[in-house]
Amino acid sequence: MSIHDFGSAAARVASQAAGRVLPAAFTALAVIGSPPAGAADRELVERGKYLATIASCTDCHTPGHFLGKPDMTRHLGGSDVGFEVPGLGVFYGPNLTPDEATGLGRWSELDIVTAIRTGKRPDGRTLAPSMPWAAFAKLTDADAAAIGAYLKSLPPVSNKVPGPFEPGEAPTSFVMKIVPPAKQ
Repeated sequence: MSIHDFGSAAARVASQAAGRVLPAAFTALAVIGSPPAGAADRELVERGKYLATIASCTDCHTPGHFLGKPDMTRHLGGSDVGFEVPGLGVFYGPNLTPDEATGLGRWSELDIVTAIRTGKRPDGRTLAPSMPWAAFAKLTDADAAAIGAYLKSLPPVSNKVPGPFEPGEAPTSFVMKIVPPAKQ
């Protein structure tokens, strides 16, 4: 075998070895360098949790919050204190957990995004006037989707909130009244 032949044989062996080793190495690097499966979903949910926290969703949607003792075992499970709006009635912050019977379990993430950005529920009804959907209409698509993903990720809480109650109907739980200022 000549030196030329040896060089060609060595090059051929090296090429074959590289053909087997390099793809495996690139695959290993891709796996090591890639976020774990579901990481993007976890990041989206964490972003939604952050946004729901700074938007103070807990205030109106967690039992006990307005009574000074929020029940965090039922976090975002619906309020036990309603808002009375003169001429409109009494409204309670609904259960935002994915409970099928009493929460958002039958809503899609798109339904949630639509409601918080437009004030419209999937059934066509308008959200209560105390829900600041007009402010949330300014959310980016990504941030609105993150809130929807977060709410769908919560553990379901079975909690049917009272109401809504029409003007003149007797509410069955505590009520905060919105009253106009006295005329001077």
